[in-house]
Amino acid sequence: MDAYKGDVYGDCIIVEQRITSDGCRLCKIKNKSGQIISNKKEELMSILDHFNIQVDNPVSILNQEMSKQFLHSKSEADKYKFFMKATLLEQMRRDYIHIKQTEEVTRDQVERQEECLKDLRQDYMLKKERYESLASLDEMTKTLEGLQRKMAWCLVREKECQIEQLKEQIEKEVDGKFEEKLLLCQSKVTQAMNKVNDIQKKLEKVREEDRSLAGEYQRLKEELKAKSKEQKGQEVVYFRAENKLKQLEKEQCLLSERIHKIRHNESQNKEVERVKRLKKMGALKKLLEKHETQAAELNQELKDKQQALFKGREEFDKLSMEEKNIKVALEAKLKRKNQLLASRSNRLRIFGERMPELIESINKAHAQGRFTHKPLGPIGACISVKDPGLTVAVESCLRGFMKTFCCDNYRDEKVLEELMAPHFQRSSRPQIIVCRFTEKVYNVQGRGVNHPDFPSVLDTITCTSPVITNCLIDMRGIECILIIKDTAVARRVMMHNRPPRNCREAFTAEGDQVYTNRSYAPDKNVLIKYLGGDPEAEIRLVESEVENHRAQLSRFQLHLNSVKQDIQAMEDKMNSVIITCKKNQASVNQVKASISELENIEESQVEDISTLEEDAQEIQQKIDLERQNVEKTKTELDKQQEGLTDVDQKFQNVRNKIEQLTDDTDQLKEEQVKGEAECSKLDQTLKILEKKARTHEENIQSIRNELTAKEEEIQEFIEKAKKICPERQSADRSTKSLDTEITRLRQKITAQEQSHGDKEKVIRDYAEAHENYRSKSNQLRDLKKFIDCLDNIMTDRQARYKTLRRSLSVRCKLYFNNFLIKLQCCGSMKFDHNNETLSISVKPPGQENDTVSDMRSLSGGERSFSTVCFILSLWEITESPFRCLDEFDVYMDMHNRRISLDLLLELSERQHLRQFVFITPQTTCNLPKSDHIKIHQLEDPERGGIQEEEASHRR
Repeated sequence: MDAYKGDVYGDCIIVEQRITSDGCRLCKIKNKSGQIISNKKEELMSILDHFNIQVDNPVSILNQEMSKQFLHSKSEADKYKFFMKATLLEQMRRDYIHIKQTEEVTRDQVERQEECLKDLRQDYMLKKERYESLASLDEMTKTLEGLQRKMAWCLVREKECQIEQLKEQIEKEVDGKFEEKLLLCQSKVTQAMNKVNDIQKKLEKVREEDRSLAGEYQRLKEELKAKSKEQKGQEVVYFRAENKLKQLEKEQCLLSERIHKIRHNESQNKEVERVKRLKKMGALKKLLEKHETQAAELNQELKDKQQALFKGREEFDKLSMEEKNIKVALEAKLKRKNQLLASRSNRLRIFGERMPELIESINKAHAQGRFTHKPLGPIGACISVKDPGLTVAVESCLRGFMKTFCCDNYRDEKVLEELMAPHFQRSSRPQIIVCRFTEKVYNVQGRGVNHPDFPSVLDTITCTSPVITNCLIDMRGIECILIIKDTAVARRVMMHNRPPRNCREAFTAEGDQVYTNRSYAPDKNVLIKYLGGDPEAEIRLVESEVENHRAQLSRFQLHLNSVKQDIQAMEDKMNSVIITCKKNQASVNQVKASISELENIEESQVEDISTLEEDAQEIQQKIDLERQNVEKTKTELDKQQEGLTDVDQKFQNVRNKIEQLTDDTDQLKEEQVKGEAECSKLDQTLKILEKKARTHEENIQSIRNELTAKEEEIQEFIEKAKKICPERQSADRSTKSLDTEITRLRQKITAQEQSHGDKEKVIRDYAEAHENYRSKSNQLRDLKKFIDCLDNIMTDRQARYKTLRRSLSVRCKLYFNNFLIKLQCCGSMKFDHNNETLSISVKPPGQENDTVSDMRSLSGGERSFSTVCFILSLWEITESPFRCLDEFDVYMDMHNRRISLDLLLELSERQHLRQFVFITPQTTCNLPKSDHIKIHQLEDPERGGIQEEEASHRR
């Protein structure tokens, strides 16, 4: 047998296999000098195939246990297969079957190729006919070549036009527009910052003016109340004087009429009736004076009660307003308490009672695919403060953004607004900010504040998403806001010293907001509402405030009810006085009517005209005095009215100024917010313009690079055009028209070639068809001859295979019987090649005449010897470079073992070119010494040390 890769491995091939504890196998194939040549399984399989080594063949390597199972439990068909595999007859049969199958497939292919050969013959005859009837197309070909030369130089001209266009584009791009826009944007940013500063100054000025007007407003209000009270009192005096004047004028009129009647009355009244009438009139006048005195007292009493009622109503209105304010505060505290109690189970309810439902709706909509990116929010739930002592400062800074949501685009914003509609009213909906979602936080290293002692808001908080951080950077500028715990230190850092670089404002631990030129303090202590804190402590604080408000409200309600009852009692008394006044006035009128009636009686009355005239003069004097009193009262009333009007005008002016200042303050605050937003927006625009300017420069550079590439490309086109036509052709036609003409001419040539065929192509196709047809016919002829020859060879091989199988089976039986005879046993092997079975029977010594030949009746040594005999018989008829037996003599007695060893040594001497490996636990001292025998004996295990160690462990 030839050596396997002798130049690589040398005279010896070493296979080293290592099996690890976890079952992995590592194989190394080395040459004679121990150098590793390969560690691949394919190389090992090639070596085994070359030397005909069947590792899985029990004939080559057989242990005692496998031999027992083979002789006792294998079926006759399995034994036959074992015999066929050991003698390689099985491999030969599989190879023959494979060859027969391949022969059948080849015959089918030959039949299909014969059908294809007919098509090839028809194609060959068709091309032969075209070859014989070929016509020339030289003229059209020459015209096509001329057009192609023009086309080459026309393409050069188009490239030159493209280069001119690129040069014009570069000149157009380099016009300085982006620099102008950038400078304009920078000026706008400066103007916006100046505008914000001006607004801040105006706002401070308006606030100072508002504080100065507050005291004047209160003073004018008190003065207006006093003037109004005096004016109403003067009105009462004026109206009383005017009524008295009208009464005297009426009496004067009646008296004049009476004097006139008396003068014209001719009859004389009786003196007695006149006396009686005078007495009655005197009594009525006394009664009238009494009623008038009572009326004056009632009017004074009515005036006092009206003033008391006015004061009571003022107090009632004041108490009602305070009660309303307490109720509003109580409702706010109760609402806050409910939010805190609800936040025990769900913290999101701090941001609104319906916030958990809104978040659930957002999750469902996101699962349905309605959002491009799921909105994030509320922002207060997405941030946390690293230092709990700075929570008030951070919440004061970000209070306007706690309930805000972030969306990636305006489409997501519309969907979120639809989801918010069922849960929040339009006036109280959370704010939505649209900003592009990114996976990284902005790099604010160059524009953020960096102070060695105080952190910025960005350094103080931790956000669950970079989107929240970027949103707060864009909308609030948290990278430019410092957190300084102490208020005095914050004012010193921001206002007295030079403020830190990039710092716009600062917040303190008490919630104060400090700018470089001003500071704002909260009206009351700021409570942690959103960013953590102790909810239970806040609940207890809110509950105590609720109790205080309820107690205060209860006291105000009791006081209010008491004042209300007093007002009702005063109204009842005043109504009673008014009724009494009306009754008294009715009595006065009735007495006056009686007096007038008595005075008007002229029948039989003789009145003293002189007395009446005196009375008339007296009444006239009273009228004059009363007129003077009315005029004086009127003058005083007008004077008070003018004073009241002036005070009221001043009060209205001050109030209008305060309202105007309030409106101006709100407007300035809105303008300040808009200005700051505009500054932020212009800042972003400036950054975008700077980015666009860089992009513009890159575009110009890319166009220049493209121009350079085009110039290099046109050189290549010129070289190609010179190769086609050395002289430059005049481009009097466009590329499109030339391409159309060339396409039309090619189509015409193609149509001619399709009908007649191209000369070279027809000749080439004819030669190819002829050669293809000839080669295919020769291949089919040779293949048919080979198949017929192979069929004859396979028939002969099948006969030889059967002869070899019969010979090997006969030799195996003879060798098996000879080996059993040495054991003084009888045995036989029966082969049935038709049914593919092999039966083995063995009879122990002294049982040659028994009909039972069960292998189990043999002893262990006899069975082992029988196995050795069977293996030796197979070794005699098979070829293998390696023979291995494992513990073949375990159950043998010394006699059988000696016979078996002699047989094995005899066989190994005869086949000294093969390698035999025998593994036995028995002694080998009785073996003869020979150069062909090598004994490798393992050292005995240290069983004593192990036993002592086990004993020590037991102790």
